[in-house]
Amino acid sequence: MTEIAADFSEIRGLIGHLPGPDRNAYAEAQARQQSLTKPRGSLGRLEEIACWLAAWQGRHPPRCERPRVAVFAGNHGVAAQGVSAYPPSVTAQMVQNFLAGGAAVNQLTQLIDGDLRVYEMDLEHPTDDFTTGPAMDEARCARAMAYGMMAVEPALDVMCLGEMGIANTTSASAICLALFGGEASDWVGPGTGVVGETLARKVAVVKQGVEANRAVLGDPLHVLRALGGEELAAIAGAILAARLARTPVLLDGFACTAAAAVIHALDHHGIDHCMVSHLSAEPAHARLCEKLGKRPLLNLDMRLGEASGAALAVNILKAAVACHTGMATFAEAGVSDKN
Repeated sequence: MTEIAADFSEIRGLIGHLPGPDRNAYAEAQARQQSLTKPRGSLGRLEEIACWLAAWQGRHPPRCERPRVAVFAGNHGVAAQGVSAYPPSVTAQMVQNFLAGGAAVNQLTQLIDGDLRVYEMDLEHPTDDFTTGPAMDEARCARAMAYGMMAVEPALDVMCLGEMGIANTTSASAICLALFGGEASDWVGPGTGVVGETLARKVAVVKQGVEANRAVLGDPLHVLRALGGEELAAIAGAILAARLARTPVLLDGFACTAAAAVIHALDHHGIDHCMVSHLSAEPAHARLCEKLGKRPLLNLDMRLGEASGAALAVNILKAAVACHTGMATFAEAGVSDKN
């Protein structure tokens, strides 16, 4: 990973200057929706999506021709606690599978004519085991966030964010427990498919991690460095950069949404430019989406990660844009509007 000089002061400075939606573009999209040859509201969330895209792209009509799928991969020291069904070596092996075109996200990205980028986050040096102290120091976490910001380039229509990292659902669960409270068991699920004693160990590890880092958990960025991973920090950075670039974001599943929750905790409007692409089968994802006020676009019992749900949901965005831009208005079609 390229060394980038950064610290949390730079990140905090960005949080205070996040642009809002383009209200003029939103108003234009709303006006067109009301004039199209359909009963108003009859396309349901497709209408909402078209207006959301216009508002956050800052233009009307919105477009969905240049989607980018970004997958960040990181290794977690807490994997040594035996919380996953797979060894940490699988992270690097899956990165090679992405690069070879053999993963689900490759097929889904090809389907949407998207651009897949895979970012390795210093896989040879896992984060520290957060059951004994912070997973990262401030500099490492800030560098990872800055690296994630570099994934956002000009002229993209939407960013699809996802991750790969053995034990990162353990990390995500710990982040959620620290941010939202409750019991560790409220936030822990099977992840890669663990059950029984391994699942109980995962619950205990999440609880232990939060307790071990209690002294620094009053600040969302320190929650991220203490309990997160480099790939989750990079996702948080990419979310910020996308906001600054007026690029709407599709979040993948539980771990990706947990990274977004850190930005939400810093600014409750900080992820307004993000939609959750699908409801993960990981049980805590529904609870997390409720906390964030997000309603996922799809519910297909997926729990793969690697931005698979986000890439799939681009098809819904494309449908929303096609209807919004391609349908005739009542006046153009010579169809009588309602009285």
